[in-house]
Amino acid sequence: MSTEPEAAPGAADAAAAKNTSEVINATVSDLPLNAEHANGAAWSPECGAVVGFSGIVRNHDGGRGVASLSYSAHPSAEEVIAGVAADIAAKYDGVRIWVGHRTGPLEIGDAALVAAVAAAHRGVAFAACSDLVDTVKEHVPIWKEQGFQDGTTEWVGVSD
Repeated sequence: MSTEPEAAPGAADAAAAKNTSEVINATVSDLPLNAEHANGAAWSPECGAVVGFSGIVRNHDGGRGVASLSYSAHPSAEEVIAGVAADIAAKYDGVRIWVGHRTGPLEIGDAALVAAVAAAHRGVAFAACSDLVDTVKEHVPIWKEQGFQDGTTEWVGVSD
C-alpha cells in the first residue's frame, strides 16, 4: 500500500496547463545550422541560462579517416523531431527549445545537429538539452552515410 497521497482529480491537467515551456524551432532541413542563432532564438528575458549542443562533422570515425558525409531523412523526420521537442518541453517546465538537424551532404566542420535550451536556471537547461539530444538521436529517422578516405562507405543508423 502506498503512503503517497493521491493527487486531486484534475491535478495533472492543472499542472500541465501551468507549464510555460515553448518550442521555438524543430526542423529537419538541408539548410546550414547556426548555433549562435539557435542560442539567441531560445533565449528570453526570463531565462538565466542557455545550454547549447552542436554535433559537428569530424574527420574520423572508429579510427578511420572520414572524407565525406551525407544525411538522409524519412519523410516523417520533421514531424518526429517536433514531437520529441514537444515531449521535452512538456517534461521540463519553463524551457524554450530550438532544435534542428541537417540533411544532405555535409563538409568536415559543418553542424549536423544543433540544439539550444533556455531556462531560468542552468540545471534544468542542462538536463533538458541532454535529454533532447539523446532523444533526437534515438527516435528521429535520420541516417548517415560516411565515405572514408580508403574509398569505402558505411551507413550509420540503418537496421539490417
